Amino acid sequence: MTARVFLVRELGSAGAAAANRVWAAGVGRWARMARLAGWLSLLLPALTMGSLAVESGPRPRPNILLILADDLGYGDVGCYNPESKVPTPNLDRLARNGLRFTDAHSASTVCTPSRYGILTGRMGFRANSWSVFEGVGGPCLIEPERLTLPQMLRARGYATAMTGKWHLGLTFQDHEGRRITERGVAGVKLIDYGRSIPDAPIHRGFDRFFGTACCPTTDYLYAFIDGDRIPVPPVGPLDKSRIPKNPYTVDNRPGLVAPDYELAEVDMVFLKKSREFLEQHVRANPGRPFFLFHASSAVHLASLPGRDFQGRTQAGPHGDLIFEFDHIVGELVKTLERLGVADNTLVIVTSDNGPETTTVAHMRADYGHDGARPWRGMKRDQWEGGHRVPFLVQWPGRVRPGSVCDRTLCLTDVMATCAGVSGARLPDSAAEDSFDFSPVLLGRGNEQPERGYTLHQAVRNHPLAIRRGAWKYLDHPGSGGNNYDEAELKSFALPETQPTAPGQLYHLATDPGERTNRYFADGEIAQALKAQLDACKQSGRSVPLPRPAGAASPKSIQPNQPE
Repeated sequence: MTARVFLVRELGSAGAAAANRVWAAGVGRWARMARLAGWLSLLLPALTMGSLAVESGPRPRPNILLILADDLGYGDVGCYNPESKVPTPNLDRLARNGLRFTDAHSASTVCTPSRYGILTGRMGFRANSWSVFEGVGGPCLIEPERLTLPQMLRARGYATAMTGKWHLGLTFQDHEGRRITERGVAGVKLIDYGRSIPDAPIHRGFDRFFGTACCPTTDYLYAFIDGDRIPVPPVGPLDKSRIPKNPYTVDNRPGLVAPDYELAEVDMVFLKKSREFLEQHVRANPGRPFFLFHASSAVHLASLPGRDFQGRTQAGPHGDLIFEFDHIVGELVKTLERLGVADNTLVIVTSDNGPETTTVAHMRADYGHDGARPWRGMKRDQWEGGHRVPFLVQWPGRVRPGSVCDRTLCLTDVMATCAGVSGARLPDSAAEDSFDFSPVLLGRGNEQPERGYTLHQAVRNHPLAIRRGAWKYLDHPGSGGNNYDEAELKSFALPETQPTAPGQLYHLATDPGERTNRYFADGEIAQALKAQLDACKQSGRSVPLPRPAGAASPKSIQPNQPE
């Protein structure tokens, strides 16, 4: 089912004709349809929330705030790593007030496919996500007809907004209207800033977007996008003499920079824009739920903490940047509280993959801080350190404070879970790798079977890995990402216990450090997992149909009926 058909079905027969007109007129007018959905939801009974409620009586659909860090490691956060050298008081407070997942995984070990997984509920390799976008790279990886997380929520009456790093590809055009394919600075120089971006986030389900095309402090085009345009274009080359010279800034690339763009302050700009959205929305639409996706620049290299955070920790510039991200989380939660909407807001904080190689190597040597602790590997690697990430949830009155969950979770699961809490029913053609864990949030996890299989994707489409219970099978030798013969990583290389094996099999319950390859010792398990992995690739999904118990009931939204 396409995104368009989903919207028509969600709005029902009363809104079908209007939905068709909106679609024909272009995605820029979707907001009108979203408002209609909100009005209808107020006029007709709430058919879906009863199955999710743990309290008597209906509750309004929750607001949803999703905060995504960039390259924040499992060991970077105090509540996950008691030996962390960076204070993270706001993240730790979130864990005390809510739920901490200990076995959560990004959809990939790098940015672009991981973000695709969050916004579509589908693994990036299924969309031929070969790596990550740079500069003016595009077109958008999310297919125009694919249902996205914000589209699904907008059809349920939500206002949708995104602030921060997109990194899913955009189509930039030159002065003759041709798509730019040149890479690096050469491509940026060709942009016609008078032309709109046809596949910007506002054309993939968000009502509002303010952010950047790719990595805000790294990547050739240093300018803000507002909606689907760059209102203040770059005027000249980035002055790299103003960038501190240390191992934590080596990732900063040359590029063209706009006059209103200060690399060290981009996260404070993003925070300001997210606060503005929250304040304006709550004031103008107090009864309408919102979905805000705040995708920070922190803690991606280059480590350029803002002026208010420099020297705030004893762990150097990268430690200061982690501290800045923690501050951002705290300020967004405080804004919810000040506006009186915190009690009905589901807050999720996580990371798009594990910590960067340079930060792990130097933070270990310089400050005794291990962003990947206690796991083997780091960003790009198929080992746990590359994709096991912090995942914290707060939802007052719904999620039990101080709770911990060791169930396996993937960031692709966010979409089905948001469907569960908002009462949406996902069509069979969407969110093929998304498992609804809302019963776990509501303390009813014992009523729901655990995730059968979890797929893992490294830096490119292949190689892949699969997880079932404590068993993890990697369909390749080596890390699947980084080269441990390189000088920076050589000291972290572990001896291969089965150097002739074509794959790797680890039992994480007894070998969490993935040191002993059991490919030959438990060959039947390895072959069974490989067969399951191949089946998941061929079938196009890892979550079976019908969806597991606990997913939104097909009866919760009746086709052709308004809500």
